[in-house]
Amino acid sequence: MGKLSELQLDRIYPQDCLHMLKKLKKNSIDLIITSPPYANNRKKTYDGVPIEEYIQWFLPISLEIKRVLKPQGSFVLNIKERAHNGERRTYVLELILEMKKQGWLWTEEYIWHKKNSFPGKWPNRFRDAWERCLHFNKQTKFKMYQDAVMVPIGDWTKQRFKNLSKTDKRRDYSKVKSGFGKNVSNWVDRDKVYPTNVLHFPTVCSNVNHSAAFPIELPSWFIKLFTKKGDVVLDPFMGVGTTALAAKELKRHFIGAEINQKYRKHAIKVIKEIVSRKTKDASKKNKYHR
Repeated sequence: MGKLSELQLDRIYPQDCLHMLKKLKKNSIDLIITSPPYANNRKKTYDGVPIEEYIQWFLPISLEIKRVLKPQGSFVLNIKERAHNGERRTYVLELILEMKKQGWLWTEEYIWHKKNSFPGKWPNRFRDAWERCLHFNKQTKFKMYQDAVMVPIGDWTKQRFKNLSKTDKRRDYSKVKSGFGKNVSNWVDRDKVYPTNVLHFPTVCSNVNHSAAFPIELPSWFIKLFTKKGDVVLDPFMGVGTTALAAKELKRHFIGAEINQKYRKHAIKVIKEIVSRKTKDASKKNKYHR
């Protein structure tokens, strides 16, 4: 088990995230993925941050995150601005601009589509069924393993590729002169393709003792995309340990902080159960191969 400055890997520390971050070495983390507290939401289950204070509250955290992230690492921020007094607030957009002033590059925005959102009705809008996953980097060249998240191309290709036209067999550039183009024939006989930036994962419906836990599929997808086995994944708002569990399952190291003792205890319990199960499975496997 490795060590990052004063802190051990594969641990969830019972500390404020900023306090924990300051103990980490500079340029020591491969991927940081987190979902910080919502602005003034779910006060009954965990402390929120007032909308007016959100940007100034988060900026010292993002600065420390930038310090500990490796030059070729990535930071994924799962966040969604809330509606208040009949209008959607802009603090997430303002936060992005302030983070750019810190030197962050806003590389991409992935959308997490919550495909099982429960119906609802509001007087001036519809059900929120998506959240932002903002991708930040320290430089334009970063680690990205796109083949690790390829998806099945789909049955639609059987008909589409049946009779290729002359245009399909050469690079056909956009008629609006955007510079984009495609050669359809390049995708013939391929069973997998690269995904879009819209991720379709259900919300967590089972009781995990947390009102806003994201599904394990979400951190798993980014861990596969931006890290390889043995890399270190940090979640400074660990919650019930979903990021740690995803990292463990994918053979990466994790480290994080969670100040809420109920969430932290739940996370440690689940991780221990996973480790115990894997140890038993490995023991059975070795037994049969003797």
